[in-house]
Amino acid sequence: MSNIIPCIILIGRPAAGKSEVIDYLKKTPVTERLERFHIGEFTEIDDFPYLWNWFEEDDILEKFGKERVFSRPDYYFKDEILWDVCLEKINMAFKKLERDDASFLKDKTAIIEFARGGEDAFAHAFSMLSEEILKQAGICYIKVSYEESSRKNQRRKRKGLEDSVLFHSLPQDKMDYYYKVNDWDKIASGLEGQINVKGIDVPYTVLPNEPEVTDAPEKLGPALEATFNRLWKGIQSRK
Repeated sequence: MSNIIPCIILIGRPAAGKSEVIDYLKKTPVTERLERFHIGEFTEIDDFPYLWNWFEEDDILEKFGKERVFSRPDYYFKDEILWDVCLEKINMAFKKLERDDASFLKDKTAIIEFARGGEDAFAHAFSMLSEEILKQAGICYIKVSYEESSRKNQRRKRKGLEDSVLFHSLPQDKMDYYYKVNDWDKIASGLEGQINVKGIDVPYTVLPNEPEVTDAPEKLGPALEATFNRLWKGIQSRK
C-alpha cells in the first residue's frame, strides 16, 4: 500500500496559511517529507495565478484602449462565473498531470490550493471538482477566524509583489465582500472525517492555525505531521 497521499485539496480563508504550508513543504528534504507527511515529490495547482493573469490581461487591454474582459478597474470580477472557471482550469491541470505521467498519483502528490467565501463556498467548489480528483484526494482545511484571516492578509502585504503567492494581499473591502463568511462549519465538524461530494466520500482533516503555527518551522512541522498523518489514515481507510 502506497505511503504517499496522491492528492491534497488545501483550502482555507485568504492568508490562513496555505502558502506557508506549501513553502515549508518545498523546503523540507524529500525523504523527510515522505516519512513525516506522506508527501514526496509534488506539483502545486493554485488558482491565484489564474485570477492574477486575468487582471493583468485586462490592464493590458485597457492600456490599448480596449474594454476590460474579466474585471472592473478595481479588480472586482464582472461575472462571478469566473470562480467556477478557475475550478474547471484546476480540473484541466490535474487531467494533464495524469496524462503526462501515468504513475504520477502512485509516487507523487498533487496539491490543489484555493480560498473561497460565501454561504455555500466550499460545498459548491467541491461539487465543481472532477470525480478523478475527488476519488484520489483528501481535504486539508486550515482553520482561522475571519478576524485572523484579515489580520494576516494585511500583514503579508508587500508593495510591488501583488502577483506573489506568498505576499499578495486583498483590500479590506474585498475581504468583506468575498470572504467574510464561509460554510466549512456547516459541512464538517471536528479535526477529521468525511464529506460526501457527488456520491464520493472524501476524507478531510483540519489544521488549526489560531494561535498561529505557520509562522515558525518548529511549530509548523509537528502540526503538519499530525495533520497529514490523520489525512493519510483517512485516505487509506477509504480504499
